[in-house]
Order: sequence, then C-alpha cells, then structure tokens
Amino acid sequence: MNIAIVCYPTFGGSGVVATELGIALAKLNHQVHFITYKQPVRLNLLNPNIHFHEVTVPEYPLFHYQPYELALSSKLVDSIKKYKIDLLHVHYAIPHAYAGYMAKKMLEEEGIHIPMVTTLHGTDITLVGNHPYYKPAVTFSINNSDIVTSVSESLKDDTLRLFDIKKNIDVVPNFIDVNLLKTSFTDCQRELMAEPEERIVTHISNFRAVKRITDIVDIFYNIQKEIPSKLLMVGEGPERREAEKKCKALGIKEKVIFFGNSNEIDKILCFSDLFLLPSERESFGLAALEAMVNKVPVISSNAGGIPEVNVHGVSGYLSDVGNVEEMSENAIRILRDDKVLESFKEGAYKQALKFDIHNIVPLYIDLYESALESVS
Repeated sequence: MNIAIVCYPTFGGSGVVATELGIALAKLNHQVHFITYKQPVRLNLLNPNIHFHEVTVPEYPLFHYQPYELALSSKLVDSIKKYKIDLLHVHYAIPHAYAGYMAKKMLEEEGIHIPMVTTLHGTDITLVGNHPYYKPAVTFSINNSDIVTSVSESLKDDTLRLFDIKKNIDVVPNFIDVNLLKTSFTDCQRELMAEPEERIVTHISNFRAVKRITDIVDIFYNIQKEIPSKLLMVGEGPERREAEKKCKALGIKEKVIFFGNSNEIDKILCFSDLFLLPSERESFGLAALEAMVNKVPVISSNAGGIPEVNVHGVSGYLSDVGNVEEMSENAIRILRDDKVLESFKEGAYKQALKFDIHNIVPLYIDLYESALESVS
C-alpha cells in the first residue's frame, strides 16, 4: 500500500505512535508518506520506503492566524496526486481529519476517491474537541471519516458520550516495539544518578497541568522520607517552574533532577526503579507503557485508559486522582523490599508485551484493507 500519515511531529504521544506506526509499515514494504509541518522527532529517513513532505504556511499580514488547515489540505491533494497515494491516515480529529476531509472532497472533483482513517488520541476529544467552538467540526470530521479508531476503550466511551457519533469506532491500542525499547544497556551508569543504596523514581511528560506535576513532587517527598531516593523529571512545560519552586520549598531540591526534553528515554528508564503518572486525564498512558517495557513498575491514577495499561497489583498500583497519600504508600510498598520490587518489575514487563507493535500493526492493516474495499 501507498499510505499518507498526518500527525503532529512533536514529542507528544500521538506523534510518537504515528511515527512508529509508519516506520513499522515501511519495514513491511509499504510506502509511507509523512505530511506535516516539520519532520517528526523520531523519524529516520534512511529507509527508502519512508518519505517526508513538509507543509509550508505562507505568512500573510491579512491573516491574524495563519491557515494551517488550508495549507495542509492543499498539500494533501498535491501529494496524493503526485505519489498516487492509496489511503490517508490522520492522527487527531482537529485539525487533521478536518483538513483530510477537505482534501477528499477536492480530489473527488477530479474523480479520485481516497479513504481516510482517523485515529483519536485524547486531547482532540476530551479537551480541544469538546470546546463549543470546535465541537461541530470534530463531530463532522469523525462522522465523515471512512474508518475511526481510538487508542483505548475509555476514549471510545468518552467520544460516544461527548459527541453525536454515527460511525463505528474500533479500539486499536497504542503500542511499543519491544525489540527496540527493552533495556539493552550492559552498563546503565546508574552511579551517575544516585548512590547505590538509593532508589530512582522517574516521571516523563509535557509538564501540563493535567499531569498533576506538583502531586509527583508530593509523592516523592513522602517516599524520600522513608527510603533514600532520587527523582528524575523528564520533559518541559508550563508546570515545571512551579514544581521546581515546590522542591525548593520542601527542601528536596538536591534530590530532584530536571532534565528537560530528552532523546535518551530508554537510558533514563534503565536507571529507574519506579514511574509516577498521577494524571488527571490520560487517554492511554503511553509513558507508563514505555516504562513498563523497561521493567519499571508504575504508580498511577486510575484516570481514562490507564487501567487498560497498568494492572493494579501486577505492574504497579492504581489510585483515585489526587490521592497522594495512597500513591505514596503504594510506592513505598514496592520500593522497600528488593524481592517485591523485582516481582513488580517482571509483572510490568509481561504486561507491556501485550502491546508489542507486532501485535497491533496487523490490526491497522486489516482496517486499511477494509477502508480500501469501501471505495473500490
């Protein structure tokens, strides 16, 4: 197949999943065309089956906001015609499915019928999409997609609850490539991060309010009172400054390392004994899954799709959003005893194997073939 993928090219989970899906499809000898405003952060163009087409938005003083959707739909039309693309897979309803629909209608004027698969990732539904300004466009974009998928049962339920959806929604979970992401370092150089007797606790995100970053600091504060430990904070975002201030106020500044964004996630997880994800909302919890495949158990909230990934008492523990005390107690329970920690590490890894990319990509291929049949 000749497939076009539209996604955000940033560090966010949807962009990572879209990129890894495209790479996996290319390895199966499909031609994959990424169409977005910047090369995705995890995309390696050395594979001859992978192509990147940049969407350029001209700057016009006439526009207060430059019309990215218009530029994207035009680029899609040009690329689909030029490279004889068979199928369009867009990640995020807004703006990508909206632009994809406009491209489909323009192509139909020339007798070209191309199916569109739309994958819903979370924010496009629960935050942006549910805003009254965008809700009609999101509803329209979903209902006019040929195939619609969501990354969790929880997100599917949210979509059906919040929007008037006429389309069937297939759940295709996020995934990881176990062969690439499992710990492969013979020497993690753990001593660079902590003393031998210290446990290492980690959090990775975009540091938005929804991630409840100050809860992470509070949980770690409780942990370090009972167990010698360090906290590794990976990512950038608006809540970082508040978290740094709180660390200083609590007197734990020297025990917390803020890395900023990093391309060495696997190595950081190689250091780690425990992962914290107390989010207010998560459509799936990809960061938790990446921790688990590196044998790092997870202390998390039970929000959204997280319980579909993190199994209570097996790969970690789940608690209600904001229940810092219970999360702290569960973290200490795992970290205090070497045998308990080892058991949870193995449980996390075994649970992660269920989401291996080789189990998930065939589900997308089946949907692609179904979409192509619908327009043939």
